[in-house]
Amino acid sequence: MASERAASRRAPPFIDPPGYAQHRPEQTLLYRLVEQHYSAFLAVREAAGRPLPGYAQQEFERYLKCGRLEHGFLRVRCESCHAEKLVAFSCKGRGFCPSCGARRMAESAALLADEVLPPQPLRQWVLSLPFALRFLLATHPEALTRVLGIVYRTISSHLLRKARLTRAQGATGAVTLIQRFGSALNLNIHFHMLFLDGAYLALTRPPVFRCVAPPTEGELQALVQRIAERIGRTLERVGLLERDVEQSYLALEAEAGSPMADLLGHSITYRVAVGPRAGQKVFALQTVPAQADEAKQGVAQYAGFSLHAGTVVAGEQREKLERLARYVTRPPVAVERLTLTSQGQVRYRLKTAYRDGTTHVVFEPLDFLARLAALVPPPRVHLTRYHGVFAPHAALRGAITPAGRGQGSGNTDAAVERVTPKHVAMSWMQRLKRVFAIEIEQCRRCGGRLEVIASIEEPALIERILAHVRQRGEEDLLLPLGARGPPPSLL
Repeated sequence: MASERAASRRAPPFIDPPGYAQHRPEQTLLYRLVEQHYSAFLAVREAAGRPLPGYAQQEFERYLKCGRLEHGFLRVRCESCHAEKLVAFSCKGRGFCPSCGARRMAESAALLADEVLPPQPLRQWVLSLPFALRFLLATHPEALTRVLGIVYRTISSHLLRKARLTRAQGATGAVTLIQRFGSALNLNIHFHMLFLDGAYLALTRPPVFRCVAPPTEGELQALVQRIAERIGRTLERVGLLERDVEQSYLALEAEAGSPMADLLGHSITYRVAVGPRAGQKVFALQTVPAQADEAKQGVAQYAGFSLHAGTVVAGEQREKLERLARYVTRPPVAVERLTLTSQGQVRYRLKTAYRDGTTHVVFEPLDFLARLAALVPPPRVHLTRYHGVFAPHAALRGAITPAGRGQGSGNTDAAVERVTPKHVAMSWMQRLKRVFAIEIEQCRRCGGRLEVIASIEEPALIERILAHVRQRGEEDLLLPLGARGPPPSLL
């Protein structure tokens, strides 16, 4: 009788919403590769006298805990029927974690579409850089900031001239998303800049937006040449590069003392970083016919630089804007394109075949981990930058951004200005609804509201709860809803 009464008091099982795929990181190939080979990779780096820096080691170690209930979780319960679920914490990594990268992608895209970018035409400008400059920007964060400033000033001056405005009369702005990866998991620092496709008349209240015509091929070519020359002169003046006899100012020497220099350099140039084949080209599979080299429409090239400005979003196309923002903030590793060969090598399928017919790249497991390490950004290097009217202290920011926060909002009451609400991170429930249209704020069983009732972080308590759940046979509780952030960002 006692067992029957205990069973009757037991809460009903949790019902997952339709369309939701439960996150099981330990079942992914990426997780298994890191778990099996990380220790050996560390030992190889130590033996070579180039140990991984602390920030890269933390990225790997936190990733191995990401989405695992053994390292902490939230308890989510329906307030009506008391159906309960455990939600694992995330690592909040900025490097290669697919779950945390997807979380950051959804959060960043929603922030830009809802609170930052106004309902005006926007154009994406994409600037790719020569190999040696990619290495410089990967190892010198101050050079990254300097180069990005040159690029922004060059394009913004072009837009103001086309709008027939001076800097005193008008203002424009952009948000730059700095991508560190290419489609072959190579280190490829390049800029995706979401630019206003015009300029504001800064002297009017409220500011009036003036659109400009799309850039012509001649204008693109002139811009990319101007950008390359200005970057070359500036970096040469501060002693970060030298010109060679052919006026190729992007011939650069690696820093011998940097423990990551070889990993970064090999990743940039598509070469093997560790093992007996170190220094050789990465093995590539060419499974489709090669294509003839043709000039790309809407792309200007000069001295290793490439500038593209063919993607435009109209002011009313907010869904298209959010999709574009998700694309440029996406995580570097697509786990669905990752497989193992029969020889135990790691095969990664490219999103789009190269012109020479390459569709896959193949790595030894340790070299694959070297690729992941090269993708981890150094600490305190911001990958999203705000320019012009979107800068934090811009005079027009409050007047033109949808959120209305900042200067120029028209609010002259200092006391009210101080209590203007700041951006609040989306909860995991909100992200699921926003990105996948999955409603998980209500219980599928009774329609009651779901709420977070506890944050379990103490190891002894974690073990007790998991052991109790297993003892009662409630294994469905142990299937996490997905790797999520720690409680401060969720409650």
